[in-house]
Amino acid sequence: MDFATIGAGTVAQAIAGHLVAAGHKVTLSNSRGPDTLQDVVTRLGPLASAGTPAEAAAADMVFLTVRWPQVGDALAGLPEWDGRILVDTTNNLDSMRPSVADLGVETASEFVAERAPGARVVKAFNTLFAQYIAADPRHADGRQLLFYAGDDEAAKADFRAVADALGFAPVDAGTLREGGRLMQVGGPLSALHALKQD
Repeated sequence: MDFATIGAGTVAQAIAGHLVAAGHKVTLSNSRGPDTLQDVVTRLGPLASAGTPAEAAAADMVFLTVRWPQVGDALAGLPEWDGRILVDTTNNLDSMRPSVADLGVETASEFVAERAPGARVVKAFNTLFAQYIAADPRHADGRQLLFYAGDDEAAKADFRAVADALGFAPVDAGTLREGGRLMQVGGPLSALHALKQD
């Protein structure tokens, strides 16, 4: 399985760091172009590379890590998803002011899924502050809980296997609608940083 990010900020770099440490190749992308990511991929090591968002979207598992106002632009014009997994790490926060975007009854990941037709969307990593994503998920007292949600059971199983191999303790929160509500900003799982005692 190959991996990529759409967005290359703190969250993308944290996830990519875990993936390359586990021996996986990762392509990072942003809206400014691959040339702007050379320092980042050099720091991550030889398993990391820079690409365009279209190149990144061709990976088996793609992590969407852009800020909420950029979601539409980041997903526009990409190739057909054809069942590849899109891991939505976003939170529906307006970056210009500290407020939650009103989506009505729709969850943030349902919003994302509508803009990535053909993708099997899994919601994950959005409940953790970036420093908890970047840190080693294995602690003396247990592993960092990682909540995830999705509507495709096979995609969730694939994501769970990857997260578990990286050292996280993945917990299935349900569907994009029900689990997404629990996980998005204001939900009971948002910013819940806890360890699973194995």
